[in-house]
Amino acid sequence: MEALGLALGSGLSPTDLVESVRLAEQAGYESTWVVEGHGGEQFSILTACALATTRIRLGTAISSVFVRTAPTLAMAAACLDYFSAGRFVLGLGSSHRVQVEAEHGVPYNDPVTRVRETVEVVRMLLRDGVVAYRGKTITIEKFDLWFKPAHTTVPIYLSALFPQMLSLCGEIADGLLMVFSTPDSVRKARRHLAIAAARAGRSVAEIEVGSLIPVAIDANPRAAYHRMRPVLAFYLGFFPRYRRVARDAGFANLVDRVADAYKRGGTEAAAPLIDDEIVATLTAAGTAQQVRARIAEYRSAGITLPIVMPVATANETTASIPGIIRACAQ
Repeated sequence: MEALGLALGSGLSPTDLVESVRLAEQAGYESTWVVEGHGGEQFSILTACALATTRIRLGTAISSVFVRTAPTLAMAAACLDYFSAGRFVLGLGSSHRVQVEAEHGVPYNDPVTRVRETVEVVRMLLRDGVVAYRGKTITIEKFDLWFKPAHTTVPIYLSALFPQMLSLCGEIADGLLMVFSTPDSVRKARRHLAIAAARAGRSVAEIEVGSLIPVAIDANPRAAYHRMRPVLAFYLGFFPRYRRVARDAGFANLVDRVADAYKRGGTEAAAPLIDDEIVATLTAAGTAQQVRARIAEYRSAGITLPIVMPVATANETTASIPGIIRACAQ
């Protein structure tokens, strides 16, 4: 089985998350990634997953560099690395102003620099056990670990969609995490990575390119598309960054209408505007065979780690999370 990841989070209980990760390992998935937002605290859930599994890699997709301090992230990474016996990947990103400020009450400034400096602090602390740091967005007089990490490094992947963060990823990261990607955006991202990697004296081959792919499966493709509409309505309505992604993919007029509808009436008002074309472009929806073919398209475009993010029903069918896990692994 080619490398395949699974992303989980929203709407699942901690027990369901652990059981889904256990199933993914049994089905042959290479990695599982826990998203956060409002879906449960990543590191505690991943610790439970680490203790319930033996082989599968476990990552955050992503941890915000604004809502946890860099030393807190380093300590969490060291502990998860220990409990997973070296299977942990620290996925970091800047998150979104609309979440960081409105939902956490934390100022959101200079996100690219904040990501860079967080990576530097985390790596220094794991390597040396102590850090003193003065940057543009982070200043630490002194922080030392009162325990010895099992390893002096953990892989660090960065969430990136646009040139500045993609360049940073190419320069310093072990991997890239995209979302709502298209074959065209993947090819563009790889070009940015290659340029930045060469500038830093690295090869782009050192960087794993992953993308979270929203997946809905149903024997009736129309039902799978219908299940995806409110997901896209929310992401395009609420997040300016994903509106930009959709505009870059050729849906500027639709995005404006969706944003206006969302502002007036939320997801319920915006979902009917989500048409089949944008669902087909930004996600993988349809029958199991159609979804597997779509995943193959992403691989051909340059995604080395497709990460299935189920949009599911509650029933134990192919349309459920266990059903999607099994269907995509075939």
